[in-house]
Amino acid sequence: MLDTNRTFVPQRGATPEKPTSTPSKTRWLILLLISLMYMITYMDRTGISIAALSIAKEFGFSPTSIGIIFSVFLWSYAIGQIPGGWLADRFGPRLVLLIIVPLWSLMTAMTAIAAGMASLIGIRAVFGLAEAGAFPTATRAMQLWFPKTERGIVHGVTHSFSRFAVAIVPFVAVSIMSAFGWRWIFYIFGASGLLWSGAFYLLYRNLPEENSMVNRLELAHIRGRNPDGTITQVSLRRYLAPPWKIIFRSPNMWYIAAGYCCFYYGTYFYVTWFPTYLLEYRHLSLKAVGILASLPLFAGMIGDVVGGTLTDSVYRNTGKLKFARRIVAAPAMLVSGAFLIPAAMAHSAWMAILCLTASLFFLELVISPAWAVPMDVGGEYSGTVSGVMNTAGSLAASLSPIIFGSLVQRGFWIAPFFISAAVLLTGALIWGVLIDPEHSVVARMP
Repeated sequence: MLDTNRTFVPQRGATPEKPTSTPSKTRWLILLLISLMYMITYMDRTGISIAALSIAKEFGFSPTSIGIIFSVFLWSYAIGQIPGGWLADRFGPRLVLLIIVPLWSLMTAMTAIAAGMASLIGIRAVFGLAEAGAFPTATRAMQLWFPKTERGIVHGVTHSFSRFAVAIVPFVAVSIMSAFGWRWIFYIFGASGLLWSGAFYLLYRNLPEENSMVNRLELAHIRGRNPDGTITQVSLRRYLAPPWKIIFRSPNMWYIAAGYCCFYYGTYFYVTWFPTYLLEYRHLSLKAVGILASLPLFAGMIGDVVGGTLTDSVYRNTGKLKFARRIVAAPAMLVSGAFLIPAAMAHSAWMAILCLTASLFFLELVISPAWAVPMDVGGEYSGTVSGVMNTAGSLAASLSPIIFGSLVQRGFWIAPFFISAAVLLTGALIWGVLIDPEHSVVARMP
């Protein structure tokens, strides 16, 4: 449990701070480091979407079998979310990430030596469990390193890196596969996580108070000041178990989870079936897919940053947290769903791609409010709360590739888009009416 009533005391061994009138910017270096981790998570989990056709051909898999392989990751990913968030709250983000990132990087590389359906399912399952703690742990890290007024933009930036990964993976993976074969996608992507782990070990500390590059002015910006002018400090030294009963009995927790289910279901098409959709239904070449499959993801990157900027700006100007989160998320989900209808019905591949690009841009406006809310309502248990949210979202997203694959196997390429549009409409209603970022899910209400 965090101790929030302490004044700032320099950590033992820290370099004495020189007098300065300018706040340091160390938190943005930490944000870059975490953002690179987000990029690696999506490189590792989406490389298989490019290799899917080659894997299916080599092992004789049906579209439904490929859909199951896609979804196994999400099933185990969902199972590991809450434990991952709890471990981050309990032991701190640094230790957790230094364990799970090398583990999932090893599993990524091991995908290349799979011998069939059983081994692929096993490897993807362990990979999902290891990667499950990434975002809840990062959420806890950012909750410790950033003030409330910057919670939207930090999630916008981190998730824009993940979308950048999905955007470049088609080009990078196709290039690797064309030169060396599909297995080298996983060898190369797995190595990137190991390199990141070394940099993280050297640069990251759980608290800005433990980092000698953070001066008092930056720390005051992050923590705020007490009435007597001293800097409020937090600590990871004491810990109480999360209030599980309060969390799971909170209607607001389930509204937050349901809203994220709708969002995650809508996005997961782009990291699983989208390249195959362009190849098989829109009849584009592999080279064209390597370029065009990236367009919606680049738009999504912009949407991430725009959404984070908007929700922070509204909050700073109005002081109304509920309004700042809702005014971005609810309309964005509605417009995103509306663009899926012409995308499904368009005869032109270009028109379909443009509509899908617009749809993902608006949908990605939601990611910053969605991940800022666990910080808003979870406090020192934000890792656990975000784990609960992401568990629900992952389970919902795991249905997407199976539903898409089963319908495609029956020749229905359009129906999945109408289903996604209905899901996003539901999400817009949940965000607009039910989710309350000002209502704690960890505090007992009087």
